[in-house]
Amino acid sequence: MTKEVITVDIVSDVACPWCYVGKRRLEEALQQWEGTPIKVQWHPYQLDPTIPQQGLDRDTYLVNKFGNLERTREMTDRLTAVGEAVAIDFDFGKNWLAVNTLQMHQLLHIAGKEGFQDELKERFFRAYFVESLHLNTVEVLSEIMAEFGWSSEKVQRIINDETIAKTIQHEIAHYQQMGVNGVPFFIINNTYGISGAQPSSVFLEAFASVAPLEITAEGDRCDPSTKNC
Repeated sequence: MTKEVITVDIVSDVACPWCYVGKRRLEEALQQWEGTPIKVQWHPYQLDPTIPQQGLDRDTYLVNKFGNLERTREMTDRLTAVGEAVAIDFDFGKNWLAVNTLQMHQLLHIAGKEGFQDELKERFFRAYFVESLHLNTVEVLSEIMAEFGWSSEKVQRIINDETIAKTIQHEIAHYQQMGVNGVPFFIINNTYGISGAQPSSVFLEAFASVAPLEITAEGDRCDPSTKNC
């Protein structure tokens, strides 16, 4: 029997460019889908929880991760081209700053309870990959959250809340124990897994079948265990 609502749980990190692409491709599928209503919920993941609070400038981050800057050009060029196809203007210029994303996940957690998690996820992606905002400061985060009616005091309270931080870390551990080792990872109706930023057609097939759990051929994704992203 078909469920009244199809659930799509997305395990993702704000610092993952393929997660941004995957969001766009899912949205394209949702626009084409004419069947059972679909509910989307985001879940946290951290590609690099060791990044210090002050963040890492672009060159330091890329050299640490890939060994040299030359190796990153093909990746960023490809992402730029793919981004253009899905209306994302990626900017990997020198002003880009790699940050620890835990605080953003804390804000997203509460935004989910207040009903605007998807909108905030989009805003963080744009801030991180298009506007090159430095998302490691309370000031910048407060400016963004003010767009959603939050005060700086509320932002400060949430990101300083150790209980929320531990909730995020436990949820990340849960998905890692499930076998999620790269993002984005999409779980349809808790039974069907889609790994990576797959084409919209893959999502449409999943919506139509909602088959027993299987992982499709893997698409492009960020994986902390390999030199990808």
